[in-house]
Order: sequence, then structure tokens, then C-alpha cells
Amino acid sequence: MAKESVKARQRKRERMVAKFAEKRAALKAAGNYAELDKLPKNASPVRLKNRCQLTGRPRGYMRYFGVSRLVFREMALQGKIPGVRKASW
Repeated sequence: MAKESVKARQRKRERMVAKFAEKRAALKAAGNYAELDKLPKNASPVRLKNRCQLTGRPRGYMRYFGVSRLVFREMALQGKIPGVRKASW
């Protein structure tokens, strides 16, 4: 499980990316890179990292479900994810 400070930092970046998305798009379309450079660094979507919504784990992230492989497995075994069950053949 990731530290709370790491998860909080990620949430802060997500809010900042959403806040400046329109402004960044307008500046990019206009080609005004000097003004774009003056925006906060954390406003850039490149600085976001895919993390598990529940634990904050950065590795083994499953994009479709938004959780890490470990949490996905737990939830699938408990039947909390509709349509997903353990394979057997």
C-alpha cells in the first residue's frame, strides 16, 4: 500500500490537470509556448501516473478496472466484479 502522502500528491496532480486542461489546449492550439511554459509543471498530463484507486500501487495497474492486479484478484474471487470469475478448464 502506498503512503498517504504519495496518494495525496497524485490526487492533487489530477485536480490540477483537470483545472488547466482547457487553458493548455488553447495555448497549444495558438502555439503560445512561452505562456504554456509559465503554467505549473503538475498541470501537464504527462506527470500523472496510473495508480490503483484503492491501494495506490503504481505497478500491475489494470486500466480497464482502475485497480492493481492484486486488488483485482481479491475482488474477482469475492465476486465483486460482475462477469469476472476464476478460469477453470
